Amino acid sequence: MPYAQRFQHADDVVAHLNTVVPNLADPLLKAKYTGFVTIAAVTVYEMAIKDIFSEFAAKKHAVFGRYVESKFKRINGKIALEVIKDDYVKGFGGTYLKRFKTALDNASDGYLRQNRRDFRSAYGNLIVWRNDFAHEGSVKAQTTYEEVVQAYEDGKQVIHTLATSMVR
Repeated sequence: MPYAQRFQHADDVVAHLNTVVPNLADPLLKAKYTGFVTIAAVTVYEMAIKDIFSEFAAKKHAVFGRYVESKFKRINGKIALEVIKDDYVKGFGGTYLKRFKTALDNASDGYLRQNRRDFRSAYGNLIVWRNDFAHEGSVKAQTTYEEVVQAYEDGKQVIHTLATSMVR
């Protein structure tokens, strides 16, 4: 499956909740929906990352593709940006690591100038918020639903940059 199709699941959840959450008076229920969005967002990121690496490896060699697919079945939320760079991309060789870092810097600079937001920070924040919700059952009081949705949209740029970097 093309990696970008993975976003559809979380996009559908967000589209539905955008009609519900703004009208909620109960801040506790709003926080629960906010946490749910973090779970959906990080899940689709993880699936997209698996797809990118599996597709890349399969294009190199069928056996390598099966090995990578098997290896990435067990990443279970381990998708922090540093982990992607140091544990995953680096394993495919220095050329791909350099390409990813350069592409990430260039994309981040352009995105920051255009949108006045840092998609790398948004991506990292979303993972932290997801972990807080998944492991503690809470969303930080200062984190809003709108902020989480914006971070999800911004964080997609990390995935897109990874996909453009992992080509032969």
